[in-house]
Amino acid sequence: MVEINEVLPNPTVKLVSFEVRFPNMFFLESKIGDLQMRVMERFPESDILMRKQFLFADIGQDGRLVNPPADLDKEFIKKIWQFRSGDKYQLNVLTNSLSIQSSHHKTYMKANADRFRDVIKFVMDGFLDITKVPVMNRVGLRYIDECPIPAKENSKFEEWYNTSFPLRRFNIADASEMTFVTVGKRGGYNLRYLEQLQRKDDAYILNLDFDGFALNIEAGNYLAVTDELYQIIKHEYEATIKEPVLEFMKQKKEG
Repeated sequence: MVEINEVLPNPTVKLVSFEVRFPNMFFLESKIGDLQMRVMERFPESDILMRKQFLFADIGQDGRLVNPPADLDKEFIKKIWQFRSGDKYQLNVLTNSLSIQSSHHKTYMKANADRFRDVIKFVMDGFLDITKVPVMNRVGLRYIDECPIPAKENSKFEEWYNTSFPLRRFNIADASEMTFVTVGKRGGYNLRYLEQLQRKDDAYILNLDFDGFALNIEAGNYLAVTDELYQIIKHEYEATIKEPVLEFMKQKKEG
């Protein structure tokens, strides 16, 4: 098992996302201006997006809707308030969720670096101060990594990764795609772990997707919970990769 204690120049992580879900707050639209002023220092760009919703309803034996809603003829549209920090961070706010995404991730909490943890705290402290929401239905942290595969053969793959793929039964050389996914408990929290062999451009990569989450959390504990989710994800990532992957990440990107 490798251990990563530095900010690497060529990390495999491609997307990091933090999300909280909470009971629908119908008053939130009236507070968006206050939130915008609180986050404008780091999120100067803003937009309002509209997302069309789908209706799922019971269909009777005669093909008719059972208890159709009174406003069936109206379009189901959700409003998204979006704030951006150039190409670094994106903040999306809905009446029942808030998410922060980064495709420019450097580190979660290492000192003297652009820390994702600081961005989460900056946004959430302002959000909670404005809304006073007491409980989070769900607090989640997700990492998506795209990892190199030096050669599409079992022996080389196992030199680089501690995989969950059943390679003794299904040779990776013969596979066009391969997926393993599990959802389970980790230290009182929940983790969805996915490995996926997939083709990207002209090469194969190993896609790793770590989605850690906690349910029914007091709002004031959001950061402590997120820190623990990060440690769980970090441990699972370090248990999946091997030394050659770490050496790959230490190399400077071309150009």
